[in-house]
Amino acid sequence: MLNLSLAFALLAATLLTTPATVAQAITLKPQDALLSHYDYPYPVKTFEVTAQQRPLRMAYMDVAPEKDANGETVLLLHGKNFSGAYWARTIENLTNQGYRVIAPDQIGFGKSSKPEGFQFSFQALADNSKALLDALGVERVMVAGHSMGGMLATRFALMFPDTVEKLVLINPIGLEDWKRTTPYQPIDQAIAQEKQQTPATVKNYMTAAYFDGKWKAEYNPLLAIQAGWTIGPDADRIAEIDALTSDMVFTQPVLYEFGDLNAPTLLIIGTRDRTAIGRNRAPDSIRPQLGRYDRLGKLTADAIPNAQLVELDNIGHVPQFEDFDRYMMAFSEFLKNDRE
Repeated sequence: MLNLSLAFALLAATLLTTPATVAQAITLKPQDALLSHYDYPYPVKTFEVTAQQRPLRMAYMDVAPEKDANGETVLLLHGKNFSGAYWARTIENLTNQGYRVIAPDQIGFGKSSKPEGFQFSFQALADNSKALLDALGVERVMVAGHSMGGMLATRFALMFPDTVEKLVLINPIGLEDWKRTTPYQPIDQAIAQEKQQTPATVKNYMTAAYFDGKWKAEYNPLLAIQAGWTIGPDADRIAEIDALTSDMVFTQPVLYEFGDLNAPTLLIIGTRDRTAIGRNRAPDSIRPQLGRYDRLGKLTADAIPNAQLVELDNIGHVPQFEDFDRYMMAFSEFLKNDRE
């Protein structure tokens, strides 16, 4: 499911957390593939899409402005170990500022379809997202993507430049090309590894990789889905999906095309982040240099023609949970620039 860094998992194993204690601590419930018994913060609708000769359902939230609608729409694209649900506080803040917010679950994630043997690509996910916007009658959006969603947001902006007014990348992964330094992991091996996930390994990974070894109760919502899937009835299917989407992230870099982005772009970077896919497979001499967001943010801002960089010191991979106020201030200021 996580398939990013076994080294982090081994380090976090010292936390001595067991599946039972994790489940008890957060009242963890088993989750099926479609999260049938998991409530999202806003009503969930479904968009019917046909892909790879099969009918699929794409879940999404479409939240109207709370007051003083400004006529602008924000499209939020989630990361790999997340779903549209974790945008709850961001959606509340944006709709209070007058924005309409659309937050889809990509195929393979959240409440959307989990097709077996699916060929995942950022182009396909971007095309689905554009089809959703077309069906909703939305012609222009400001796009924000976090983690893997940053890679997807970049691909979306490259494919549909006339649709994207502004681009916000929040600790995006894919700011370096891991396949140049890290051996490839065959999908069968990746699936076998994902099937070993438990609530404890999910929490241990997130604690070490996202929050510098310091877990807080307010992070518990991040565990409910990912950890719940590991004890749910569709755990094997989720393991396959997670392996296939990790393969997509590893093999489909977007950084070589940053120079082709036209939209004004904001990078919000927690500089403590060290996320790097396949770190455990990299040579010892390379491993410490991977995922250095304190460096990668600056390099990426230089590569994107019209980019601004906001660095959040001592913040990791999920700034919208770890330091919401600073994250949201940067996000909001960027969106409203040129509107006032």
